[in-house]
Amino acid sequence: MKASISSTIQLVGLPVLILLQLAPLNVNAADADPLADFCVADLTKDLYLNGYPCKKPAVVTTDDFVFNGLTVPPQTNNSFGASAVFGFVGNFPGLNSLGISIARLDFAKGGLIPPHTHPRGSEIIYVVEGSLYAGFVTTHNKLFAKVINKGDVMIFPRGLIHFQLNVGDAPAQAVVSLNSQSAGFQLIANSMFGSNIKDEVLQKTFFLDQKTVHQLEAIFS
Repeated sequence: MKASISSTIQLVGLPVLILLQLAPLNVNAADADPLADFCVADLTKDLYLNGYPCKKPAVVTTDDFVFNGLTVPPQTNNSFGASAVFGFVGNFPGLNSLGISIARLDFAKGGLIPPHTHPRGSEIIYVVEGSLYAGFVTTHNKLFAKVINKGDVMIFPRGLIHFQLNVGDAPAQAVVSLNSQSAGFQLIANSMFGSNIKDEVLQKTFFLDQKTVHQLEAIFS
């Protein structure tokens, strides 16, 4: 009788195990959900965490939830003719544990936010003024891009390379939001040519001679 029960369990259990192995896993790759009304970051604590420790609620004020960093336009008199100012948790402590952040982009005529990624966040962009040629490239190297104008909104999925170029005849401005308190910002060219990767790697990757590699390293380092 015991042998029969054991055999039945084995017969029933095997298909279940196979199904569990084949079933897709539900993985949450966004910032963790908050466990309290808020967790204003205490930037004074010398702790290394995946996030920031919380201020005591008794010392939290309304100002912790207000950010005026977007009121001053970033400088666009640089080599790209564009710049951004971010409201990430490091300068907007009230974002801690909420899984959101914000940024302002300003473009001179012809200005470019170069190809970059946000490894920890998806992005949505709203064009405040002007016309931008904006797009992203998938992991299959497929480009999704078009000109977006004042009032238009576009999304860039998490971690994918994307860019924005001012194609209008005047300065442009946009506001973006990301679904991470600290989405990260990684410029592709700077990562390649400004990180002291061995020259041979760059030469073979981009089919460049050593002189050209050194010229690009001088620009992006």
